[in-house]
Amino acid sequence: MIADRFGPLNMRVAGVDPERKFGGGEVQVLGLTLELKRAGHEVELLCDPDGLLWRRAQQAGIACWPLRIRNSLDFLAGLRLRRILNRRHYDIVHFHTARAHALAPFARRRAGALIVTRRMDYPPNRWFAPWLYNQAVAGVAAISESVASALAISGVMRERITIIPSGVDCRRFAPPSVATRQQARTALGIGPDQVAIGAIGALVPRKGHQVLLDAMALACHDGRSQATLDGLRCLIAGAGPLHDELASRIEQTGLVGAVKLLGYLEEPITLLHALDIFVMPSLSEGLGVAALEAAAVGLPVIASAVGGLREVVKDGRTGVLVRRGDPAMLAQAIRRLAVDRAERARMGRESRAWVVQNWSMELMAKRTLDLYCSCLDGGRKAAGSSGRAPDYTNCQGDPAT
Repeated sequence: MIADRFGPLNMRVAGVDPERKFGGGEVQVLGLTLELKRAGHEVELLCDPDGLLWRRAQQAGIACWPLRIRNSLDFLAGLRLRRILNRRHYDIVHFHTARAHALAPFARRRAGALIVTRRMDYPPNRWFAPWLYNQAVAGVAAISESVASALAISGVMRERITIIPSGVDCRRFAPPSVATRQQARTALGIGPDQVAIGAIGALVPRKGHQVLLDAMALACHDGRSQATLDGLRCLIAGAGPLHDELASRIEQTGLVGAVKLLGYLEEPITLLHALDIFVMPSLSEGLGVAALEAAAVGLPVIASAVGGLREVVKDGRTGVLVRRGDPAMLAQAIRRLAVDRAERARMGRESRAWVVQNWSMELMAKRTLDLYCSCLDGGRKAAGSSGRAPDYTNCQGDPAT
């Protein structure tokens, strides 16, 4: 039974995430919450009632408490957080964003242990990071080695950091049947002989969409492979401030027939089912959940060799790593996989196996619970009492592998 591997059935956990949009971080928050609930724990979310996380969590049967946080100095939000914690008596309060983490001082001695997850691969504020990460919480989770290194640069003690990679729901993100794939391709207007590549991510500079467009121009206009690459199509899902600039660039580079901006997709799985290749040309990336989801579906992934993407993609086996901001190298990788169906299939099979073995949502939840148990066992007296007396002697589950 899953609960036996995850520890005691009476642990009470509050996840704090005030974001209104539903990005990769919120995918992880919701996935972790559902996995812990399946294991028998009582898990609730403190989030913005106008946000997508609130809506999706309630649809999934998760109890939510309203907590709007305007910024890192929102004193009133801190008082609201304290009132909720005084009423609910949680064993763990898990902060999932920087704005949420800034309120950790208001939560001191209001739970068994306070935990924070860091997802960004740039150093946090050097003035406040040492105190917020070394003293205000009992445990720190980083989603990749790159993120852990960025924390260390800002003065966070490495011995306090536990690397817990993001997870993928491998039951949902799985290779499609022939019929499902055909339906997805038809819905997106992809022909049977066309090679479809795709990218999913906010249209912001660090995601590198400009580099992808330059690479597509090179790949589609390459005279050596023109006969093969006439059928190359690129679908970009996401919304953001660069939309109009990218649309203009598509026109200027003659890519109107080859590249399409799809806008924000609430459910990206249909796009993944339709693709032959997934591309993530980020200029910086904490880990790259979209790349993990694509790999779980059985797609080869071409990604920039930055941040956590270097951990996600096994170069030459599950995909191809390219230099950051290098459209020529990216175009070469696109051409290589576009013309070699057998290599795409081989990499896709290895991608799926790699994610199932190392990046599942269940494994992420087990590793997170291990951190909870460690912090409760080693620091519950220093962190203060939650007002309850749960038994943590059997807290530790099977060792995460």
